[in-house]
Amino acid sequence: MSAFENFGVRQDVADVTRLECGICWTVYDPADGDEVAQIAPGTPFAALPEEWHCPNCDAPKSKFMAIET
Repeated sequence: MSAFENFGVRQDVADVTRLECGICWTVYDPADGDEVAQIAPGTPFAALPEEWHCPNCDAPKSKFMAIET
């Protein structure tokens, strides 16, 4: 298992951390939310429902990695 496997399900990611899909590089920005899944702006990644997935490629949360700022 890679170091990033299941990264998206960790609870220690800061609420403002942007995460990027490791499959298609789509970015989840908590400030924007996810319009496709009707996730309100301001929703941290850790608060996304378990069934949430990448709006572009359908990858699970576990495939998302924090973006260094």
